[in-house]
Amino acid sequence: MKRILFPLFVALVLPAAARADCFVEYKAKQDSPLRLHYGISRLPGDCPGSGAAAEQLSAALARDGWTLLNVVGLSTKEPGDSKKANAGEYYLRY
Repeated sequence: MKRILFPLFVALVLPAAARADCFVEYKAKQDSPLRLHYGISRLPGDCPGSGAAAEQLSAALARDGWTLLNVVGLSTKEPGDSKKANAGEYYLRY
């Protein structure tokens, strides 16, 4: 029984573990008073493309009163320390 379950477990778990997340760099704003921020968000799975990423991110930002200005970049690699520092409190907040 163990000989059957272990390969099945590995076959199901490894593809999910190997799937990379998508890091989205973006710029957003709030009005009255005007506030701007640069942030980095993580979307599960492969990068969906700028348009689809913008739709997903817009909804999350809108809950806190932010408006997405633009998607700066998409990457499956985790951002470096300088990008994390630039995003500050908005690194993986949304």
